[in-house]
Amino acid sequence: MYIKSPSRLHLGLIDMNGSYGRLDGGIGLTIQEQNFILYGESAEKGVTIDFNEEFDFNDEIKNECIKKITNASQKVIDYYGVDEGFYFRVDSAYPPHSGLGSGTQIALSTGKIITEHIGEEANGYTLGKITGRGGTSGIGVFAFDYGGFIVDGGHSRKEKDSFLPSSASKASPPQLFGRYEFPEEWGVLLVILQSDVSVNGQKEVNIFQEYCPIDRKEVELFSHLVFMNMIPFLLEKDLPCFGNIINKIQTIGFKSIEVKLQADNIKRLMAKLTEIGAYAVGMSSFGPTVYSFYDETNKHIVQEIKDYVGDDGIVITTKAQNHGNILTK
Repeated sequence: MYIKSPSRLHLGLIDMNGSYGRLDGGIGLTIQEQNFILYGESAEKGVTIDFNEEFDFNDEIKNECIKKITNASQKVIDYYGVDEGFYFRVDSAYPPHSGLGSGTQIALSTGKIITEHIGEEANGYTLGKITGRGGTSGIGVFAFDYGGFIVDGGHSRKEKDSFLPSSASKASPPQLFGRYEFPEEWGVLLVILQSDVSVNGQKEVNIFQEYCPIDRKEVELFSHLVFMNMIPFLLEKDLPCFGNIINKIQTIGFKSIEVKLQADNIKRLMAKLTEIGAYAVGMSSFGPTVYSFYDETNKHIVQEIKDYVGDDGIVITTKAQNHGNILTK
């Protein structure tokens, strides 16, 4: 059994103030590249993890896959009382802590293979609860299930009353608030530079605790830009105006903190994209992935940014994915 799950761009957390009774809330986009492909079958006992020898997986990717697959397997096996083991082989994977949401896709893909094998119906939301994913943002969970451009509704303070990243939150995934088709004619540009700044683990927890709550006026402005500008411009397929809102939200709310804490080369990259005429310049989650969107009118930015980056990083051109994971039995 094979499963292919997408990566995602996390465009921003909406309300990291919480004074109106809810917090978190996220906006994000499902993308085709990069992706995670996992093969799985039953085994006599235990969990065995292998890697396709045709691909060159570095140690960072291997270690992350082993950790996440082992952890998710054990949680799903314990939850359903499974009395057999599983063999997994990773056929495609992308770097962890790059802003593309690899951890959630690894965990949900692992869980989906196990539940399909034992005949249990379980979507990404259910598997997120079991494996402990989606405790802050639900973008990865709903990218797994549905794809497209996603907005989640955050958490009631009755369920979650502290500012924590998903890795440290025990809350269930939030509710899906909205899901929209992303224009197929818009290209997605990803630029991933090497960065001295890596935000994960306790460091990420500390940032949430230090900078939250965000000023309420900034949260109100962020919400207004998302719901009265970004989404309507998306539905109208107005890329310049949609991109302008992407640019604005880099400077307010929790997203401004994520950008401010980045290394200088990431900030220079974002400035360069603006300089060459990119309609949108954003950073996914805590980076280091920087993204933009383009169409026929400004596709020149692709080659120009490739020339700028050279051997100091990778440039990927892809598209949005308006569907979720693909399972092949």
